[in-house]
Amino acid sequence: MKSRIQFIAVFLLSFWLQNAAAQEGSFLSRYINKLVNDTSDVSKPQFLVYPTLAYSPETSWEIGLSTLYVYYAKNDTANRLSEVNGFTFFTLENQYGIWLDHALYSDKSRWFALGRVRAQSFPLLYHGIGPNSPRDYLALVEANQIEIRERLLRRMRPNFYIGPQINFQHLGNVEFIPASDSPYTLPTGSRGSNNIGLGVGLVYDNRHNVLNVRDGLFSELALYRYDKLWGSSFEFTNIVSDTRIYKSMGERNVLAGQVLGQFNMGDVPFNQLALMGGEGIMRGYYTGRYRDNNQLAVQLEYRFLPLPLSFSKRIGAAVFVGTGTVFPDFRSFDAKYLKVAGGGGLRYLLFPKKDIFTRADVAFTREGPGFYIYIGEAF
Repeated sequence: MKSRIQFIAVFLLSFWLQNAAAQEGSFLSRYINKLVNDTSDVSKPQFLVYPTLAYSPETSWEIGLSTLYVYYAKNDTANRLSEVNGFTFFTLENQYGIWLDHALYSDKSRWFALGRVRAQSFPLLYHGIGPNSPRDYLALVEANQIEIRERLLRRMRPNFYIGPQINFQHLGNVEFIPASDSPYTLPTGSRGSNNIGLGVGLVYDNRHNVLNVRDGLFSELALYRYDKLWGSSFEFTNIVSDTRIYKSMGERNVLAGQVLGQFNMGDVPFNQLALMGGEGIMRGYYTGRYRDNNQLAVQLEYRFLPLPLSFSKRIGAAVFVGTGTVFPDFRSFDAKYLKVAGGGGLRYLLFPKKDIFTRADVAFTREGPGFYIYIGEAF
């Protein structure tokens, strides 16, 4: 597996930043002091900008800029913490992209907006479809991709939300570049597509800080229908079930678990099949390394937030393990195709007052390692 490796200087630069924060006068030193020492009022919004550097065989060197904006509605810390997380990048292969994720709570959590935007010109490795697809990829897929997913949910009972949702996905300028002379079948949607999914979401959510949940439950059941009636290239139905449980283990540690199910019925394009892998669940596998109509996956993670170190109260760690598989239909589900991934990583407390960590994880699979650095936990 050709894994994407990301490097960021959060941990290596943290001590230099603390020294720089001690210097007074310049705008940079004031910004660093505000960032490192978290001098802002806990109720006030906070904004963070930092550069990233990445490398992968598909993109060569990648230069990026990440941002994070967090706030409490009406500056009231009794409200849930809202966050907007952005990332933009450009590579030496003239590839580019913009990512934007958000989880926004209104005052008293009456409304909840959960969504993401992806716009990128970026290659993906296509290994075929099914739980036993070959280890070596069949083709490198060049394409322009746009995804806009939004949910606007209204609280009906304490912690229970319901509301409409939409998912738009565009795949254009698609080119399959074969990895070898061996023949393979082009999948559904190989010429590109525009698909619009309309549906409804049911969510139970009692988390207070979505970036670092100490104790709580999040459970979502989402239904999307893609139909030519409202402009989709393909007609299919998608159901997602996502449940996450968090339990405090003493004052510092957290035990977290997640069960994810993705189910598709109909004429599904290859880019919207259930994709296993990525930075969230089944870390260590390239996103879409395995893909099919359906996916079941589960993971456990134990977090030490922070570690009981004498020299720092801002360094934490985590260990995790997950298993999952994809399958065409339930009659074809076979436990022998279950994949296992696991690993661990370090945490650094960016905003002590808001209890927000950045994470650097390494995950291992039978096909090699994967490396991930993000703000906030994986789930």
